[in-house]
Amino acid sequence: MPEQKYEKATFAGGCFWCMVQPFDEQPGIIDIQSGFMGGHIENPTYEQVKSGESGHYEVVQITFEPSTFSFELLLSLYWPQIDPTDPDGQFHDRGPQYRTAIFYHNEQQRKAAKESKQQLIESGRFKKPIVTEILEANIFYPAEEYHQDFHKKNPKEYKKDREISGRDEFISTNWQN
Repeated sequence: MPEQKYEKATFAGGCFWCMVQPFDEQPGIIDIQSGFMGGHIENPTYEQVKSGESGHYEVVQITFEPSTFSFELLLSLYWPQIDPTDPDGQFHDRGPQYRTAIFYHNEQQRKAAKESKQQLIESGRFKKPIVTEILEANIFYPAEEYHQDFHKKNPKEYKKDREISGRDEFISTNWQN
C-alpha cells in the first residue's frame, strides 16, 4: 500500500480558538493544532504571546492529505473566517499576535496563497486594502493543552467568545452573500 503524503498548512486569523472549528472534521484533515509561529522567543507560553511582546502570531497548523483536501480548498475556508483588511488584529482581539497571515510550507502553497489573495483583491468585496500577509512558515510551537480543541472542550465559552468578539457578525455581513 502506498505511503500517505501529508502536508502542513498554517493560518493566522486572530484568536486560534475560533480558527479550528471551520477546518475540523473535513475529509482529508488529519490534525489541527493551535499554536504560535513567527516570533523571537523559543517555546513561548500563551501569556508571552498574548502580551504581544514575543513577535508570534496565534496560528492553527493543519495536517492534511492534499489528494483529498487541497491547499486551495483550505484557502477557500480560511478567507471567510477573517477580516483581511484589519492590520491591527481581529475583531475584539487587538495586537500583533492577532494579525492575519498565511504561512506557506512550499512553493506551491506560496503561489496558491498569492493567487487567492489577488483574486480577493480583484473581487472588490472589500473597499479597504487586503493586508493579510503571506509569509514563509518557520518553527511552530504548539499552544498549551487547554487551548487544543477549545471549541469541543468548552463549547459554551467558545460560543460566547465568538458572539462578543464580533467575528460571527462580520462573517455574516461580509462573507455570506
